[in-house]
Amino acid sequence: MSRVRAARLAAAVVIPGELLLVLVAAAGVRPPAAVLAAGEVLVAAALLLEAWVLRSLYAAERARGAVPGEALRAAVPAAARRLLLHELRAGASLVRWMLRRPPHGVAAGDLPAAYTGPQTAMMYGMVFVSVVETAVLALLIPWPAVHRVVLVLDVYGVALLLAMHAACVTRPHVVRPDGSLRLRYGALFDLAVPADAIASARVDRRYPEGRLVSLSGDGVLDLIVGGQTTVTVKLSRAVGFTRPLGARGEARVLRFHADDPGAVVAALRGAAVTPPRQG
Repeated sequence: MSRVRAARLAAAVVIPGELLLVLVAAAGVRPPAAVLAAGEVLVAAALLLEAWVLRSLYAAERARGAVPGEALRAAVPAAARRLLLHELRAGASLVRWMLRRPPHGVAAGDLPAAYTGPQTAMMYGMVFVSVVETAVLALLIPWPAVHRVVLVLDVYGVALLLAMHAACVTRPHVVRPDGSLRLRYGALFDLAVPADAIASARVDRRYPEGRLVSLSGDGVLDLIVGGQTTVTVKLSRAVGFTRPLGARGEARVLRFHADDPGAVVAALRGAAVTPPRQG
């Protein structure tokens, strides 16, 4: 068995086992001390194995002459790199949100279009539930090792929820004066649409089913927020985009949510009919 397969198998076995111990403890069942100790040892061993495998792959790439950046990209899977980048950007957005800085990527003359309306209450509800869960588990779990693991996971979960919401607030959709459109969902999705690729735009409220970024067979891309979209943009040519985990796709129709869809459509139509300035 290769080192990479061994590391993947260890993660696939140990992480669910650790979560099972946490659930058992939360249910009021007291596992034997030896089981808890073994679980902590296995988790530590799995993390060390993952680190060793990544270091070995990185060293092998460096030995072949790759520069540090290329070696790191070869050692760490693309999906893992993108998830880490998403979290770093979300963390930076949380800082921007707390400091009340201007929205990211919005210049003078641009129209920022918020899209967080349908999900704000749900996000704050999830944060509240997570905080209550953290407090309750702190009272129910008497074992220090399990308590520390649960506390770290819960605090990280609360911070991640706030960071995801902050990323959506500070990274709105943008309609530029030239009629181009930038569609975003927090730090997870970013699509720039040139003005000459936009054929038409209209207010169109829909409730599609699917994931956050959903592409149908006929080239319709749904960027869903709170289970709905409010704007439909037809394109004159296919536009490529990148999914949150790195997969590529092409869309000919864009359907997305904006809290004020009329303003977005008016800005797109206004840019389309406004003649360019003469120099």
